[in-house]
Parts: sequence; structure tokens; C-alpha cells
Amino acid sequence: MAESSQFDLMILGAGPAGMTAGVYAARKQIKTVIISKDVGGQANWSSNVGNYPGYSSISGADLIGKFQEQLLEFDVTMVYGTVQTFEIPDGGFRATLSDGQSFVSRAAIMATGKSSRMLGVPGERQFVGKGVTYCATCDGPLFSGQTVAVVGGGNSGLDAAVQMMKICPKVYIVESTDSLRADEVMIDQVYGNAGVEILLSAAVKEIRGDQFVKSMVVEDRKTGESRELAVEGIIVEVGLQPNTTFGSQVLPLNAIGEVVINCGGETAVPGLFAAGDVTSVPHKQIIIAAGDGAKAALGAYSYLVRLPVDPDWGS
Repeated sequence: MAESSQFDLMILGAGPAGMTAGVYAARKQIKTVIISKDVGGQANWSSNVGNYPGYSSISGADLIGKFQEQLLEFDVTMVYGTVQTFEIPDGGFRATLSDGQSFVSRAAIMATGKSSRMLGVPGERQFVGKGVTYCATCDGPLFSGQTVAVVGGGNSGLDAAVQMMKICPKVYIVESTDSLRADEVMIDQVYGNAGVEILLSAAVKEIRGDQFVKSMVVEDRKTGESRELAVEGIIVEVGLQPNTTFGSQVLPLNAIGEVVINCGGETAVPGLFAAGDVTSVPHKQIIIAAGDGAKAALGAYSYLVRLPVDPDWGS
């Protein structure tokens, strides 16, 4: 193993959780590597963040730029690549990338986040950040006074719809099955609102616009008839997938694939911590991910200082 591939701490992911963990680790002078396919993750998709303390309004990309700017002030190794496998051999952790590079560490923080499930329809990627969003809490206020559509009839979809009902004159709820799948109390709220129109057994076929979203084509799955809805915002809530597939055989996961942690970011595996959206912590928000990253790094530091000294490690 090349010396440069040995670290005291390996952080997988460079979103708010991973970068905050990196800053805290660097301040504790831990030899740290951050491995990620990109910087920022889902936060980059938010066209406006209005709930992060210190900024009344900032784009997700600009906020991530601030995170990265601070991180680069410290002596942290950044590696860009996709993790192919994550293993837990005796005495440490090993991540192997798709290009064959391999890194080992004595402690690790999993901060790989979640990926929004996309609709996979024409126009979706084109209008991300231009009317298409995957976070009502982050971007919902941008659509105040406008007509919006929420795609998804589960709890997350109806939660988004309830948020938008308060600020939008018209809210469409588009659900692919023949009934809403949320808790009854939430279903009652949307059915009792005159500004909400619910489309069941409906499939989104296309998103249209010019510089920004203008409409969405929806097909009735039973009759095959199509309808074009004039909307200025589309909130996609068809689920999130934790980015844990590369280590699913060894990571302590819950039933939906999230890494299970305690209040200090510890997992059931000694030396393995996790932070941010990839974890079992509720409420996936930038500020929560950042706070969890700080806790995980401090936990990793406490773990490392209690390990026996290995004079050959990372020398």
C-alpha cells in the first residue's frame, strides 16, 4: 500500500456533512482524505437557500462554494472519484474507487448523502433549478403566488403540498397510483383545500418551458388521455435513495438503506461514523447535515486518540 493511501480518517462524500467533517478533522490535525464524485451533492440543486443562518438568501451552489473555500484553507487531501467498494478489514477501513485507486484509514465517516429519484422524463434535467426542484422546504418559497405541481402522493409529497397550499393559489398533486399513500391526517388537509387538484393514476410524460418551466404534460394511466398543466414550479417527491450500495454488505443499514447512527454519529461498527442525509436521522436539511458532520468528526477524533499508537501507520 502506497504511503499516500494511508490516512487516519477517511470521509466519503463532500456535501455539507462531509465538508464540515473535513474542517473539524483538519482543526484537530487528523490526517484526512475526502473522497467524493463531486462537491456539494443535492445542495447544488437548490436555486435559493433561505433557511441557513447567516444568509437571508443564497443559492445552493454559492453556499457550497463557501463551504469548499473554507475547507481548502486546511491540509485535507481531496480525491475525486466514485467508490466501487467499501470494506472493513481488521484494524481499519478500505475504499476502492472505480479507477482502481484504494485508500485505507483507521476511522471513517460515511457522508455520501441521498439521491433524489428522478422522473426520467424529457425536460426534467433541463429545468432543474429553473422550476424543477426536489425540496419544497428549500425552494418552495420561490413559487409564492404561482401555480405549482407536486409529483408524488406519499407523506413527503403531501407534506410538500401542504407547504405550498399556504403560499400558492393552485397546487396540483400528481400520483401514479389510484390513491394517495400518505397518512390520513395529511390526506384530509389536501382534500379539504379548494386550491388543490388531485390527479390520480397519472403519469408525468414531459416538462416544457423556455428559460423556466411553463407546463407539464400528464397522462391518465387508465384512459391514455394527455393533459397539459400550466405550472411554474414542479416539486418532485417520488422518493430518495441513500448512496450506500457500494458498501451495503458491511454497513449497518435500516430497512430503507440508511446508515443507522446514534446521537453522536456513531454506528454499530467501532470507528465508523456517519453524517447527513445518508443516515437514519430525520429531517434532511443542509444545516442538520453540517451539524452532524461536526459531531461525526469530533467522535472520530475521540475514537482515534484512544487507539494504540502505530508508528508505521501513515508515516
